[in-house]
Amino acid sequence: MRVIDFIRLIERFSAVLVFLLMVALYFINVLVRQFGGPLASEFVWIEEMVRLMNLFLVFVSVGLVLERGRHAGVHTWRDKIAARTRLPLRKIIDAVGVAFCVYLVWISCQMSAAVYSMGQRSPTLNILVFWIYLLPAMGFALMGLRYVLSFFGLIDRFSPQMAEEA
Repeated sequence: MRVIDFIRLIERFSAVLVFLLMVALYFINVLVRQFGGPLASEFVWIEEMVRLMNLFLVFVSVGLVLERGRHAGVHTWRDKIAARTRLPLRKIIDAVGVAFCVYLVWISCQMSAAVYSMGQRSPTLNILVFWIYLLPAMGFALMGLRYVLSFFGLIDRFSPQMAEEA
């Protein structure tokens, strides 16, 4: 098994698991609020947990979405420009994407370090907010990996077949 296949498996498993946990937690939250009475105040943490899980879901999925060609883009325009100018537009897009992702990972890590130094904690879960600020760094690193793989031809994120497999 290649490393990228293992990363893909972990991303998919994490996304599905987190989504199912979100649904279950929110379902429990609705039941407790409807039928729990005074017990409902004990489950206030669920809303914050589901919001954080939603952030995790977005950032763990961003690499998979890019790899499948599901990001927003003007494909017709891109292909016409590339055909007319004979520029390797897809390689240019991948190179700019890598640079942008590296920059965002760097910014996210700096923000995480600043928040960590403050010791800020979330109100109901009492976890360090630093962990929340690391999520963009993880997501942009996964997206940057896909740009690198696409740049070197190890994946073809532009092919219609890749989008159909999704």
